[in-house]
Amino acid sequence: MHKLLGLVIVLFFSYGCERNNVNQKKEYKALFDKYKVNGCFAVLDNAYNQFSVYNLKRFRDSAYSPASTFKIINSLIGLETGNIDEKEMMRWDGVKRDVAEWNKDQNYAAAFKNSTVWYFQEIARRIGKDTMQRYLDSLSYGSKKIIGAVDSFWLNNTLTITPDEQLGIVKKVYFNKFSNLFSDRSMLILKNAMLVEKTDKYALSYKTGLTIGKNGLPLGWIIGWIEYGGSQPKVNFFVLNTEGNVSATEMINLRKPLLVDLLKAEKLME
Repeated sequence: MHKLLGLVIVLFFSYGCERNNVNQKKEYKALFDKYKVNGCFAVLDNAYNQFSVYNLKRFRDSAYSPASTFKIINSLIGLETGNIDEKEMMRWDGVKRDVAEWNKDQNYAAAFKNSTVWYFQEIARRIGKDTMQRYLDSLSYGSKKIIGAVDSFWLNNTLTITPDEQLGIVKKVYFNKFSNLFSDRSMLILKNAMLVEKTDKYALSYKTGLTIGKNGLPLGWIIGWIEYGGSQPKVNFFVLNTEGNVSATEMINLRKPLLVDLLKAEKLME
């Protein structure tokens, strides 16, 4: 009883919910095993405060590099400070990289869709270390640490964040709970960039991330939300965190199918 009460208190502070109905989904291990990875998954039904989670301990207690999911925050800071002009075509520096889509000029929408590292590194340099640090402190983003160059701290395992904190971030972004820091305009531009798939039944928005963790294994993220329209609009927020003895390419390719399997198991893509 005391453990359950403690869990509800943790969730209260994490999501700002009055009450959460917590469902631990141990059966989702079979889906992670299917793709030969470990990790955790959580989804919050905002309308009914239904919270489902696989691997609660990892979700709540383990912190990892945000990798390219940090582009959500980098985008907002860049837009708000005027260092991102969504109409600007940033010139490619001519350095050939492994991802073909990165080897050309990029505007903001393309850079976000392609997760173009060099584009957002340039944005971080424009923002500058002091301004970036002030925003991280104001947002209380993860460990809030900038160690080393301002254009790589979210990639080098010094800045870390828990999956629990990531879920809080996407919920606050969706409802613009950062209105003291970011304008509605900045939020709208970001949300448009995050929209990945829209059907007559749902709209799926997210940002992926990939890095090599401290243990030398590929680490993957997908964080975002799925919306439903109609007479009673609703939204579910989700975080997927994956890690395994697979290649980086395999990790890139398995994240979306695993997410879809988990959302279907939650009956969220029907």
